[in-house]
Amino acid sequence: MYSEIYLVDDMEMVNVLHQVLIRQLGLEDRVKSFTDPEEALDDLRFKMGKTEPILVLLDINMPVMTGFEFLEFMVLESFPTNIDILVVTSSDSEEDKVLAEQYPQFVRGFVTKPLKIEDLRKHIVQAHSA
Repeated sequence: MYSEIYLVDDMEMVNVLHQVLIRQLGLEDRVKSFTDPEEALDDLRFKMGKTEPILVLLDINMPVMTGFEFLEFMVLESFPTNIDILVVTSSDSEEDKVLAEQYPQFVRGFVTKPLKIEDLRKHIVQAHSA
């Protein structure tokens, strides 16, 4: 089970909606919400060396830093692979899916907004049973 769930989306309302879904799963005490991906990366850097699994719901299209740039920093800085990324985006571009697949050590799924409780439940249950 994930020790923490990071919500990384430049739109606060999206993070709030995701928090509501996570609350329905009884995991709201594990949520950390960020509208600035750089702040989320800084916070994750403090988790280096930890082994508890962490889930990041990551938007792709953000103005300060894209989700792909976020993933690139994770690779360049050798982030541990206990951090699972679920790409949550309004994009249904095949190109974005292909780009996300370039980070198999982190990306565990690609879902389109709005995130549904079934998507979240499936992803969390899959990780729990793995």
